[in-house]
Amino acid sequence: MRRVTLFAAVQVAATLLFVGAPQALAQSVETPASAVPAPAKAQKTKKLAIVLFPRYETLDVFGPVEMWGRLDDYEVVTVSEHGGSVTSAQGIETVTNYSFEDAPQFEIIMIPGGMGTRTEVNNPAMLEFLRNQDKGTEYTTSVCTGSAVLAKAGLLDGHKATSNKMAWKFATSQDDDVLWQSRARWVEDGKYITSSGISAGTDMALGLVSKIDGREKADYVAKTAEYIWNDDPSNDPFAVDEASAN
Repeated sequence: MRRVTLFAAVQVAATLLFVGAPQALAQSVETPASAVPAPAKAQKTKKLAIVLFPRYETLDVFGPVEMWGRLDDYEVVTVSEHGGSVTSAQGIETVTNYSFEDAPQFEIIMIPGGMGTRTEVNNPAMLEFLRNQDKGTEYTTSVCTGSAVLAKAGLLDGHKATSNKMAWKFATSQDDDVLWQSRARWVEDGKYITSSGISAGTDMALGLVSKIDGREKADYVAKTAEYIWNDDPSNDPFAVDEASAN
């Protein structure tokens, strides 16, 4: 009985040795890096909304979007008065994520410039939406003549701000209580960040990346985009003379 039991034990051991060995060997072999699944990206918990309207300036939007898309904790979304598709001044159609009616509270909003701002400064729905959102934002920002709309909404009263120098009189005429800066690539005043015209929005956007995620991250984002960042907000090659501007 003992001999049978011992023999059976030997058989079991042999079976495990020869059957299990390939599995153990396979487990011991390092899995190729290409076969290792990429770690799941952390879900972004905050929203940065671009406020679109007919005839917005294309680069005002997509320059900053290129930079802000790499923020660690902010999802970039779009919102417009009625939702659906909105066409830029250059004919580019963008389908927005939200309408004013169904939009949640955003942590950051940005309104671009463009010829459409000439209409939006007199659009009660736009002005009211901006006022309501501003109550809960971490940052309220603009590019180009987007600051004219923020000014008309009364959000920049008593704050320093700038705008497109080629449309300076239009922008500054919206509110005399704004401390308009005629020499500035972009201006930060508390949670309000406004940039000069069009391409300046990309510089401002990187400035906000630096503010939120650090300078090293901003430099990295600029490098990956092969973009030469004008990181000095006072370096404004398109500045206008105060006396002649007003």
